[in-house]
Order: sequence, then C-alpha cells, then structure tokens
Amino acid sequence: MLPTEVAKKVVRPVLVGTCFCFILIAVEAKSSTAEEVVGRRQFSDQLVIPEPFVEDELAFPSILHIVRPRRGDEARTRTTQLGAELKKRLTADLEVSLGGSFSELHPDGQPTTTGFGNLEVGLKYQFLRDPSREAVASIALNWEVGGTGRAAAGAESFDTFSPSILAGKGFGDLPDRLAIFRPSAVAGRLGADMPTRASSRPVTAGGAEVRHPDTLAWGVVVEYSLPYLMSTTNLNLPAPLNGLVPLVELDLRTGLDRGQSGRTTGTTNVGAVWIGKRIQIGVETVVPINERSGKNVGIRGFVRFDLDLVLGERAGRPLFGPDH
Repeated sequence: MLPTEVAKKVVRPVLVGTCFCFILIAVEAKSSTAEEVVGRRQFSDQLVIPEPFVEDELAFPSILHIVRPRRGDEARTRTTQLGAELKKRLTADLEVSLGGSFSELHPDGQPTTTGFGNLEVGLKYQFLRDPSREAVASIALNWEVGGTGRAAAGAESFDTFSPSILAGKGFGDLPDRLAIFRPSAVAGRLGADMPTRASSRPVTAGGAEVRHPDTLAWGVVVEYSLPYLMSTTNLNLPAPLNGLVPLVELDLRTGLDRGQSGRTTGTTNVGAVWIGKRIQIGVETVVPINERSGKNVGIRGFVRFDLDLVLGERAGRPLFGPDH
C-alpha cells in the first residue's frame, strides 16, 4: 500500500486505470514497430538504463516508490514518483525526448511535500545497427534543466548534463551447442553526470551546504527473451508468458571529485518486461547495492506504447527523411 492518502487517491488509480486502458488498446493494435527490432531480435525497453536504440514512444505512467536513506541533516524520506517521457525521432537515427515527474516526499516526522521535478531534455544518435550480429549502439546527451521544478520537492536549482554511450548486443549468433543462450541479450551505459554547480544549500537539506560531485554513470542490463526463445524452438508458451522478457539492471554511479572520489552508489533492479502489440509493461524491484545507497527495497514500473497509437500513423515515422 502506498504511504499516504494522496498517493492512494491519485497515484494508484492513475496507474491501474492507465494500464487497463492501454492493454485494451494493445489488443486491437497491429504488429509492433521496427525501431526496437535488430535482425531477428526485438529488444525490450528498460526501466533504468536508457535503451541504445531510437524510437517514437510515450511512457506514461512511470512510477517509483522507495524509502530514501538519511543523508547529513536530511531525514529518511518515503518517496513516490510519477513520471512521463515523450520520445520522437527527428530522423531515422536521431531522437529527441522530453521527460518530467511529480514527486510526493514524506520525511520522517515532517509534513508531506509534493511538487514537480526538473524538466529533462534528451538527444540520442544511433550510429550502429547490425542485424546480423543483433548489435546496436548510440551516443546520448541528457540535460536536466535546473530551476524548472519545485525546490521543496527535491528539484535542483542548477543544470546537470549527462553524456553517455549506450550499446546492446543479442546472442542469436551463438553456435548450436549454446543455442539455449541465444535468447539472451546484454545492454549497457557508460557516461557521466556533470552538475553546473559544485555545491548548494537546498531546501530539503535544511539550509546545510551539499556538495555536488561529477560522477561516472555506468550500468549493465542482462535479459532473456521468451518471445525470441519461442521463435527459434517448438516451445509454445501461453499468454502472458509468450511476451515476457525477464531482466536484471545494475545501475551505478561512482564519485569523481568533491569529497566523493571512488565512492559508488546504485541499485540492482530485478524484474520483467511484457512485450505486447505496440505496448510494453515493466515492473522491477529496486535493491540498494550498499548502505550508502540505502537499506530499503523499492519498486518501479512503467507503461510504454508506440506514439502512433494516439497521434496517428505519421507519428510513428521520422519527421525528416526516410525510415530504416
């Protein structure tokens, strides 16, 4: 059960109702679009690590519920976050995205605070797409626009830039003796988070100075696609197992300076994504990797669907130039 009356009255009904509506839409939809398909493989979307492919997609809702640990003068805080993200291809290999979130923060012994987070703007260029090797890679830049959200809800007043390299590889080219591993795939990110301010005195810290180090952002995803397994064997799984992709995401950040050099925080996220007809639904548990990252297990989930379901067929093609 979510921690407050606001969450119970707003967040849960939105999540359940949206999931139900989108599943009904998916039943009538046509076959999935090709942005996530590389060779014989359809990569699933990921809940934490950004995908290495470009696409036309709307993610709503994305939800996260977790207890954040006490840091300095900040109290331990129960956090529920509801987010959305729009992705649109400008060309067949270039994507722009807009994202945002609404948070409810419940610090121990203090009143609940709600508010919007900062706007996030993304740009991604896919420079590799190799169907024979089921390989895909991109470079990406994310910009968190400081001051566009509510400071009391944790939004920073300064910008943060996050360049990264994203890559994915399926194992459909393994030899016959390793055929059981062909449905497997890996993906990863190597990048950095670079705040434009070295320190600040945020409202949530009670006026105490908080330092903002540059960090190395890195992670890996391992998935096993049951739809891929069914396409290469005589196995016939019932719904919903026939669309399930179990996955594990390791999301890490290592400090580089400002008193945090060498200190790593992050989460292990274990769950699955269900791939339907132009819709994907994912759920993961969120497990901190060490005490600095927290002590409480959380949960996250999303519903994502192809953009042309609501904006028409043209919305599923690049704005400029031909498709793949």
